[in-house]
Amino acid sequence: MRLSTVILPSRRWHEGGREEWVRAERLGFHAAYTYDHLSWRTFRDGPWFGAVPTLTAAAAATERLRLGTLVTSPNFRHPVTLAKELISLDDISGGRITLGIGAGGTGFDATALGQEPWTPRERADRLAEFVPLLDRLLTEDVVSHRGTFYSAEEARNIPGCVQRPRLPFAVAATGPRGLKLAARYGQAWVTTGDPKLFETGTPEQSVEAIRGQAEKLEKACVDIGRDVRELDKILLTGFTPDRPLESFEAFVDFAGRHFELGFTEIVIHAPIADSVFAADQAVFERIATEGLSQLGG
Repeated sequence: MRLSTVILPSRRWHEGGREEWVRAERLGFHAAYTYDHLSWRTFRDGPWFGAVPTLTAAAAATERLRLGTLVTSPNFRHPVTLAKELISLDDISGGRITLGIGAGGTGFDATALGQEPWTPRERADRLAEFVPLLDRLLTEDVVSHRGTFYSAEEARNIPGCVQRPRLPFAVAATGPRGLKLAARYGQAWVTTGDPKLFETGTPEQSVEAIRGQAEKLEKACVDIGRDVRELDKILLTGFTPDRPLESFEAFVDFAGRHFELGFTEIVIHAPIADSVFAADQAVFERIATEGLSQLGG
């Protein structure tokens, strides 16, 4: 099992932002991700910076740490322009980029460009066209496509990704259509658990819900003749009834239960004071340096 972190783009680069990414590498995290949003929930009225420029700066400030989005969505992205930015990021980082991608939600991103928020079905429809087109844009030199939602006219992406055949996709999904995309195009699958259990569920109920999601992913893989073990399984924490950053022991217990479910990567949020991600920095750093050793990781 690997341990990674999320660094929200909420600090100016030269006022602590850079140091967070450097610290993540120093602590030994496998990867550091950031949200790809225009703003997010309780952070909406405070500083919030763009994911791609932040990751570009992080790539220049680090050497070994994998970097990525968790997650990008079609809410305000287009496959053609996103592909160009990803290829550039992959080049600048020396092949350390992972694209976390999902259908998106109904938050601020969904209306910031002036559109009405899409229904869950419309979001699924768009993702089902977005991911295959992005796959082509990142693996073919020249792509033309006429789709229902997205088009490309001789879009050129030379020389392509440093990582071959392209940078990895970590597909966030829990529904049947999203899981099919993860099975076909993903190098990893991402879940945050069952949102219905966040406030009123128990850790035991959450584990069972996630077990059910993993079983559905396995079925989606079987349906296309793929071995589910080819996919990494990533759990983004902070959205289940558990409180894994409450103490070192709480994390070890949490990680152990999800390791038994087959998860290969756990992602914890870097602490942000006076927010939903507030946590003891000393506990966070001990988890980073010692947590997985308790699991034989």
